[in-house]
Amino acid sequence: MSQTILDFSGYIKFFVGLFALVNPVGILPVFISMTSYQPATGRDKTNMTANLTVAIILCTSLFLGDSILQVFGISIDSFRIAGGILVVTIAMSMISGKLGEDKQNKQEKSETAIRENVGVVPLALPLMAGPGAISSTIVWSTRYHSWANLFGFTLAIVIFCFCCWLLFRAAPLVMKLLGQTGINVITRIMGLLLMAVGIEFIVTGLKSTFPGLL
Repeated sequence: MSQTILDFSGYIKFFVGLFALVNPVGILPVFISMTSYQPATGRDKTNMTANLTVAIILCTSLFLGDSILQVFGISIDSFRIAGGILVVTIAMSMISGKLGEDKQNKQEKSETAIRENVGVVPLALPLMAGPGAISSTIVWSTRYHSWANLFGFTLAIVIFCFCCWLLFRAAPLVMKLLGQTGINVITRIMGLLLMAVGIEFIVTGLKSTFPGLL
């Protein structure tokens, strides 16, 4: 755990990593399909509900993640390695174009069809604030666990959710501009960025756990 105060570039790195993990551009087609039966006001309400839920989940992970690890006796380096492996797995599915298949099983998909409000489940959890995003947030918070850094991370999460809200609000227009091919290209680029983030987590954890190995 470090009390070092991050500079602005550190928060940008956290924000970009979070954006790559959640991949809101890639979730756009899912959002549109889930809200296709709703009027414009209902779609806006679902959009707001989803992003507020994501903000609550990630902020809770940010402030309580370290305590949860201590309760279960898990070291941050072990969690960093496990989180890195998870992130790499998600990145590989994004690069191969398997959108959402690693975040939502068949039973959850079938339940989606009969839910009136999909903003919380499955849109916010697990499609947006999934295990990868939660793991990444906990890793950052435990590595830089000062109040100044936590405030900076919280601000980054709020800005991130606001950007997602804007993106989903313009979902029909964005889909027309990008098309499915454009969405697929962006998803794969996000997967490459995400792969680099996951590998960095693994290497950092291995260095601390096995100092003589690397």
